[in-house]
Amino acid sequence: MPDAPRCSPSTALSARVAAFSVPTVKDAVAPPSFDRFGPADPVSPVVLSVPHAGRDYPPAMLGAIRLPLAALLPLEDRYVDSIAHAARRDETMLVARRARAWIDLNRGEHERDPRIDEGVSAQAMPAESAKLKGGLGLIPRRAGVSGDVWRRRLRAEEVMARIVEDHRPYHQALRQTLAAARRRFGVAVLLDIHSMPTLAGDTPARIVLGDRFGASAGSHVLERAERAAAASGLRLAINAPYAGGHILDTHGAPAAGVHAIQIEFDRTLYLDPTTLTANEGAQRLGRTLRAMIDAVLDEVAPIAAAAE
Repeated sequence: MPDAPRCSPSTALSARVAAFSVPTVKDAVAPPSFDRFGPADPVSPVVLSVPHAGRDYPPAMLGAIRLPLAALLPLEDRYVDSIAHAARRDETMLVARRARAWIDLNRGEHERDPRIDEGVSAQAMPAESAKLKGGLGLIPRRAGVSGDVWRRRLRAEEVMARIVEDHRPYHQALRQTLAAARRRFGVAVLLDIHSMPTLAGDTPARIVLGDRFGASAGSHVLERAERAAAASGLRLAINAPYAGGHILDTHGAPAAGVHAIQIEFDRTLYLDPTTLTANEGAQRLGRTLRAMIDAVLDEVAPIAAAAE
């Protein structure tokens, strides 16, 4: 499932983290990079992905970071997997275990930051994305108001190990799951589930749906998800400010029958402000997400029926 501050940022953060359990570094053998819920051969054309809710911080982070682990919480989509679990029935779902601070599954392998990664050089790289410039590349360089994460640059082999052990297996599993759903049902729909800080404005959106401006999902699929979300009474936005990232770019292929939509939920709707753990709001949002899943299933049902 997946996660902060009027005093100085560091003082505010210290006060917040004292009220709840901070992440702990895991001992001994590292756990798997992700959990799969449901069968590898899907029984539904809808597949769920939760890439940023990981709370496992490998021991190797201890000697490499300059911040306390609690300061990395703003990088998490903290406990958003509780919403996904509340919504899921028989859909196959992947949930990342590794913390986003370790490696970001929603960034491409090419989004390596030369400021902290010895394996790449700024001169050899193509133009940097806004996210990479802001410190949110494949290996995040910054953690919100807490600043720089790493006390040293990372060796090329360290970054490559994270890619091979964590990044590629998640995407391979997602690719195989979507392909299996597509073969069985003639269509597959990926719902990539995230959380966001409260947006600016007098009446900010509380749910943002992204489809890479139409590139990762058919408009008919997005519209069904949008109508179902709107029925919750929560304000919606489409593609602003979050249109989706590497996961949608990589796995969405609507012309080939694979649709991918990113869903962002305002964290204040389901996180307790003191403990930063999921509260009853997660169940309410779970019902909203379930309505979106059912609406999408209804939209693709004719294709799935014909395929079976």
